Amino acid sequence: MVMPVEYNACLLTLSRVPHIDLWYNALDELMRSKKSPEVIENTQAFTSRSEADTLRFASTLSAGFSGREIVLLTGELGAGKTVFTKGMAAGLGFEDINQVNSPSYTLLNIYQARYPIFHWDLYRLTDGGEIDELGWEEFLGQGVMIVEWAEKLGPLAGSIRVTLEILPDESRLITIRS
Repeated sequence: MVMPVEYNACLLTLSRVPHIDLWYNALDELMRSKKSPEVIENTQAFTSRSEADTLRFASTLSAGFSGREIVLLTGELGAGKTVFTKGMAAGLGFEDINQVNSPSYTLLNIYQARYPIFHWDLYRLTDGGEIDELGWEEFLGQGVMIVEWAEKLGPLAGSIRVTLEILPDESRLITIRS
């Protein structure tokens, strides 16, 4: 069940998603105060009006992770994929999010937090063969895998798909599907 919720001057739409029970429970009190729920299975949408909003939302989302999640990030250049990754790293206990940078040239950055974070960036890759050669499958189940430009990877069963869109007023619409 999904309910629109006001959260720090942002619109947040929530549903129970197995991967993010802690997030759901943390905002449960706010949800109980709302009336007329809207049903959208396994989808959340959040309008972020600032980088700080995006960081807070991503941090809250990842705080409930179990350490085996796969997060697939899509969105145009400048939409906030790396900012979202920084927020998730903070929620996973990574102390200095300023060290979280897009691995556009290295393809993979690894951060040690409560669970290992494997931060991939597929921007420079052009075909499926290059992606297959990365050996990214070896990292599955070893920690939290975050993939920027995941549209190049395709769908993965059990993943959390996050789409970031730049709106006309420069805010961001962040949609999460699992």
